[in-house]
Amino acid sequence: MMKPSGTPPTRPGVSTYSLASAIEEMGAAMPFPRDAEIYRENSPATYLYKVISGTVRTFKALSNGRRQIRAFYLPGDIFGVETGPEHAFSAEAITEAKLLVIERKAVVALAARDNDVARQFWSLTSRELRHARNHVLLLIQSAQERVAGFLLEMADRVSAGDEIELPMPRQDIADYLGLTIETVSRMLTHLEKGAAIALPTSRRVVLRSRSALNRINAESGALQICPR
Repeated sequence: MMKPSGTPPTRPGVSTYSLASAIEEMGAAMPFPRDAEIYRENSPATYLYKVISGTVRTFKALSNGRRQIRAFYLPGDIFGVETGPEHAFSAEAITEAKLLVIERKAVVALAARDNDVARQFWSLTSRELRHARNHVLLLIQSAQERVAGFLLEMADRVSAGDEIELPMPRQDIADYLGLTIETVSRMLTHLEKGAAIALPTSRRVVLRSRSALNRINAESGALQICPR
């Protein structure tokens, strides 16, 4: 991987300088083709990443040959944050993606000088930890609750009204929700027959009744499962 610039911006003291701005100013834009590895589990957590375009998945390979997908990252999301020196999960581009890549030590050094960046960095780390906790709780819900909650979260994240173009294949959704692809397809068909959603294509989902999906999701406590 090309080494991004680690030169910090010349903004002394406490400022309104944001973590996102730091990554944009100090990071290097790098393209990744579809299914390309970004980093591997247990590799040094040397860099942070911000998605400019495309979609990224983080996952762990299980001993039975399956994957457990931990999170999906969409444009604007920052990932690669770890509490230790190594990555706990692998990361891959689902689609063609462009990422801003920045050395972690450069962000840490900036956070040591700028209280605003330090707070945002801590907040980002805390969100990742909350997501990890909530994802474990997600996996004990019923299949219908998992799928309904996932659709609501994606609708909120892509900000496209009631029509979602899912960037990930159904196998990825299944691996994220801890279900088989057959179960995910069956739950989507069930929700379509119940008039909660429409499925114009395998990737496009129209939310016809958010209230119905919210009722299903409320049964599980409506966990916040996205990484933002």
